[in-house]
Amino acid sequence: MKNVLLGLAAAACVVAVLMAQGKINPTDPQPTCNMCPGTIVPLSELEAYTKKAVAENLLDQQVRDIEIGKAHVGIGMVYRGKLDKPGTDSVAEHDQVSEVYHIISGSATLVLGPDIVNRQRRPATQRTVVEFNGPGNNGSEIRNGVAHQIKAGDVVVIPAGTGHWFTKIDDHINYLMIRYDPDKVTPLRSEAQSKEYLSKPAPR
Repeated sequence: MKNVLLGLAAAACVVAVLMAQGKINPTDPQPTCNMCPGTIVPLSELEAYTKKAVAENLLDQQVRDIEIGKAHVGIGMVYRGKLDKPGTDSVAEHDQVSEVYHIISGSATLVLGPDIVNRQRRPATQRTVVEFNGPGNNGSEIRNGVAHQIKAGDVVVIPAGTGHWFTKIDDHINYLMIRYDPDKVTPLRSEAQSKEYLSKPAPR
């Protein structure tokens, strides 16, 4: 009987410790995204965006835009075809949204730098401004920009305010885009919205 009582007491102590661990101490740092779910974007969905880009001659597509508490995180897919020389005023810059590229296939020359020549404000009504990467500018070139040869497997980090400029694309370049939006200037985009978009021709 004594052994049984000791066993019960030990079990009660274990339960009490586990319950205490499960409580959030109000003096500890608190989650910045309270009870937020995780998000999985399957490879099949990303590949569907690339297929759609090729079929419909699309460039930049927003797959998801996710609430993470203090910021939004956008997931995009970008497909660019062969480019022998840069287009007019094709330097891009985003005021509030930083971007990370993970190159999936292809190769290109990408010039990066903050000193943009002939800045021109993007129209506030432009779809990419409203839905993808927020307000920003275009320009004609980057003064003292650094040219990088990027290829499949590479990762590029572009802080908000930094100009980025494709000056040459060898055949094509396809990349996953992660957009970090601390000011939440872009709208949330759900899995259901993504599936709806993929089910019909893209709006122009």
